[in-house]
Amino acid sequence: METNSTSGASGAESIVVENLQKRYGDFEALRGISFSIKPGEIVGFLGPNGAGKTTTMKILTCFMAATEGRARVAGYDVHQASRQVRERIGYLPENVPLYDEMLVYDYLKFMADLRGVAKARRQERIQAVAELTGLGQVMGRPIGELSRGYRQRVGLAQAIIHEPEVIVLDEPTTGLDPNQIIEIRDVIKTIGRHKTIIFSTHILQEVTAVCDRIIIINRGQIVADGSLHELEARVAQAEPGLRVSFAGEPTAALQTWLAELPGVEGVYAVSGAPTMASFRLKTRDKAQTRRALLAAEPPAEHELLSLTEEEPTLESIFRLFTGGSTEEGEVSEAGESGAQGASETEAAAPSPVEQDEEEEALSDAASNVPSAGEGAADARQEEVSRG
Repeated sequence: METNSTSGASGAESIVVENLQKRYGDFEALRGISFSIKPGEIVGFLGPNGAGKTTTMKILTCFMAATEGRARVAGYDVHQASRQVRERIGYLPENVPLYDEMLVYDYLKFMADLRGVAKARRQERIQAVAELTGLGQVMGRPIGELSRGYRQRVGLAQAIIHEPEVIVLDEPTTGLDPNQIIEIRDVIKTIGRHKTIIFSTHILQEVTAVCDRIIIINRGQIVADGSLHELEARVAQAEPGLRVSFAGEPTAALQTWLAELPGVEGVYAVSGAPTMASFRLKTRDKAQTRRALLAAEPPAEHELLSLTEEEPTLESIFRLFTGGSTEEGEVSEAGESGAQGASETEAAAPSPVEQDEEEEALSDAASNVPSAGEGAADARQEEVSRG
């Protein structure tokens, strides 16, 4: 007998996505993606802007309906049992809709009430999330006075205040400076010890620092799924390579000489010191190419300085599975150093489709959340009544 898809489940998966499709007229934002996530996993959903990351997040959090396919979160169907799903998830959108005029404490109290946290446990939960997210020193300050990093902390705190089973984070470190990025990563890893987390990102360094598993999406399709070690092994097998450096400036003659070596399928210049020519070689047989390099005489004034095997990187993984190199402003290896000087205006701009989705999601969120004035008034009335 078929089980009721709207009922909860204590099965092996926290999230199950089956043949999920989303179309906007003739445009396919999602092209039949499928994956599952087990309890306790931290999964990075990696891809360039416009790949379908935000669309997937919106469907999983019940802000958007799929055109076809199905998704279950915490055992409930996102379409048929959206209320049960919302009760069991915590969601941090890329741009958190916070109330600038509210104090951090009042906002968390308001969200705890909205999320159905029992009054007897409300204060306990506020203190717990404040400690976990490092908000203790700013609880009495208006949200509008906080830095971008602290606003993200407030967003994380509201996402976990009701102790959800599954946490969905959409670009959680966008626009943060290097120190803030490290702090938010630490918070995510701490939360992930006990919860299931899926978060979307276009920053390669993010997934290596936080995730147990990586799902790469490109043009609405999942092109890779596995641990970093598993994906590195696939790249090493598919794209064996060597890195070589020679004395002198890079010349066309040197590049041609390298291209004609046995086993070489591609020669790619690598930036380095002005007086050194460095290249990445794609080879059919690394051993054969290595022997040829050591035996042959390079063009004049180009002494061989180094020859090493190229280790797979997340950038090479992404390049392999998306069929091309990363594009500036889309997928980057920005980490502690690469994020330096990051600001909201420098963050990668969303595609028109995802920008429309963000506006729609914020509109939906606003329609489901009472105004700040109402929430603050209720909180004040509760204090008066208690007094």
